[in-house]
Amino acid sequence: MRIAVLQFAHETVTFLRNDTTLEDFTYPGSPAKGEALLGHDPKSYMGGFVQVAREYEGVELLGIESPLWPRTGTGSGWITAEAYETFLGRMIADLRAEGPFDGVYLSLHGAMGVRGIARPEADIARRVREVVGRNAFIVGTFDPHGNEDAAFLQQADMAFTVKYFPHYDSHLQGQRAARMLVRAIRGDYKPSTVTIKVPIISPTVLQWTGASPWMDLVQRALVWEAREPDVYVNVFFGFPFADVPDVGMTIQVTTNGQPALAKKVADDMSNWAWRRREALLTSTRVYKIAEGVALAKEAAARGATPVVLADHSDRSGYATWILKEVIAQDLSDVLIATIADAKAIDALAAKGVKVGDPFDMEVGGLADESAGQPVRVAGKVVGVAEAHGTLWVSVGFGRGNVLLLSRYLTQIIEPSELKGPGFDLATFKVIAIKSRVHFRRGFDDSGFAKTILLVEPEQPFLGTVRLDGLPYTNVDLKQFYPYGNPDFP
Repeated sequence: MRIAVLQFAHETVTFLRNDTTLEDFTYPGSPAKGEALLGHDPKSYMGGFVQVAREYEGVELLGIESPLWPRTGTGSGWITAEAYETFLGRMIADLRAEGPFDGVYLSLHGAMGVRGIARPEADIARRVREVVGRNAFIVGTFDPHGNEDAAFLQQADMAFTVKYFPHYDSHLQGQRAARMLVRAIRGDYKPSTVTIKVPIISPTVLQWTGASPWMDLVQRALVWEAREPDVYVNVFFGFPFADVPDVGMTIQVTTNGQPALAKKVADDMSNWAWRRREALLTSTRVYKIAEGVALAKEAAARGATPVVLADHSDRSGYATWILKEVIAQDLSDVLIATIADAKAIDALAAKGVKVGDPFDMEVGGLADESAGQPVRVAGKVVGVAEAHGTLWVSVGFGRGNVLLLSRYLTQIIEPSELKGPGFDLATFKVIAIKSRVHFRRGFDDSGFAKTILLVEPEQPFLGTVRLDGLPYTNVDLKQFYPYGNPDFP
């Protein structure tokens, strides 16, 4: 049993000005092939797939040369046609050279945006299918923030999507994909799928599955999977920061040759989501930044610390709104992790920055309108480190405050990621980070933070909960709740 393994994934914020280029996907370790690809992410989709596939005798996995996530993370815009065609072209050529295959595993995301390609994940599946033929089975794994419709499953046979946000079950979905792919190849599972688009569009910050009603939506999917053997339910929450035609919520159901059951489950799930649409979009409180910083100051004064200020709206990493307000309201003992500023990092590297150097320069801002204006910070360098192929600089300023400068958008998920350079996390009362919901894994679910405040600027900028502030050209918001009154039978 020969199975080809490929990866091509990105969560593309198409409203950002900086395209995601060939160079962004090319760095030490990427692209990867063979065992380097199969072993690169042991705790996520790939790790789960490889673990279970190798539990079966006679299964051979071939890691086809694939790009890993771009070094820009989720802080970059449209993938260029050059990058897409270069890597996909190599993948297709390798499939032809290494075939034939009984199955193909595609480690995807679902919110990839490529210039000139309306549905890139479906296009990948189509081009893979042209090589491996109709007798091979194709399975994909997805992030719940995928923008998917029926197009992918018109080419592929199965898809498995993470249910939780934060994404605790990516390894599990990789395991499922391997198990069901092997069963399908053996003839034990005959996939029958139904896909329903639900006309709801929601900002990602509202989609936390640790609270109702998003928790209830996930639980309903789990109940169906528990009640009916061989039923698998995908809930794509959708990713609204991609200006693509298949944006919004999607329900997918897969059964073992039972189309009527698949339709029954998909109808139940989609109708439940539609009935609860108002609650889904009003479940999370988001403060304006000035208000959030003031509340953080009050919490610190009464000892409800550490406080996490989570700016969910900053998609470039350059935004200075919290930094500006921390200075204006004279907060003390604040860690700001991070502000991205490639020019500042390059300038500091060029002059050989070291601990103890005075620091007086403008940082951040100007990457796009939502980043705000640069803010001048005066203090001294308290830490310098090389990590992940770039320089990181910590600057002490004000009354016990530290600003961590990075080259790219950095989403801090775990407190353990904040070990310096040049600071001790335990000394801070307030921690300001750039994150939507992922941070809850380490700061909320663990009990670490005593106070959590989600914030965004007053203006309806990129990343906002006010999606009507975004310049869509491929999406008509009036076709989605809450921006219109769409029909949903």
